[in-house]
Amino acid sequence: QVQLVESGGGLVQAGGSLRLSCVASGRAFFGYNMGWFRQAPGKEREFVASMRPIGASPLYADSVKGRFTCSTNNAKNTVHLQMNNLKPEDTAVYYCAATSQWPTSDETIYGYWGQGTQVTVSS
Repeated sequence: QVQLVESGGGLVQAGGSLRLSCVASGRAFFGYNMGWFRQAPGKEREFVASMRPIGASPLYADSVKGRFTCSTNNAKNTVHLQMNNLKPEDTAVYYCAATSQWPTSDETIYGYWGQGTQVTVSS
């Protein structure tokens, strides 16, 4: 079992930055691959980024490529999502997720999810 807890969300103006964190507990962090997803009001949940704790470059959705950066602190069992140049359309609840499979954009492979953190970008 893996428990995931996100933090770092908030309200920011367009063009601003936020850094989300996701702390994993319950099992060795390096045994899982991580993903970030988001869900805006009235919309389906969508893929944002994914990565492995060790090795391989992160994968990003086209909508965030060049603005968002996914990284890990393996010593602290934490994955971060640095979000720069935020836009109003980035407003959503952001979730981190864990999978034992190769991390892709397919949310169905992720068996563990956090509770989500709200990100609101004002124009």
